[in-house]
Amino acid sequence: MGLKIRLARAGAKKRPYYHIVIADSRSPRDGRFIERVGSYNPMLPAEHADRIRLLNERITHWVGEGALPTERVAKFLGHAGLIPMPKYNEQPTQSAPKKKAQERAKAAASAG
Repeated sequence: MGLKIRLARAGAKKRPYYHIVIADSRSPRDGRFIERVGSYNPMLPAEHADRIRLLNERITHWVGEGALPTERVAKFLGHAGLIPMPKYNEQPTQSAPKKKAQERAKAAASAG
């Protein structure tokens, strides 16, 4: 059974609120979960203390049991210092300008 630490949506329409839960990877997003280990309220400002609440000792227990966090939850846990901060590329290489567009931009910069 693969365990995930992920977000389960709650709250009203256009007023999101998320519970951070430990769940089997096969269960649905808002479905069955094993334990609730925190919450995330994106409606609060980024510097507000209650925006992200975590139960640190339970999260470290489940990470020790082999639970893998999703990308968003890994970012939360990295900021809290519970796991190493995940590495993300700033810009995907696929969306970068191609060779001809780069040459045009270089020619326009040198001409102007």
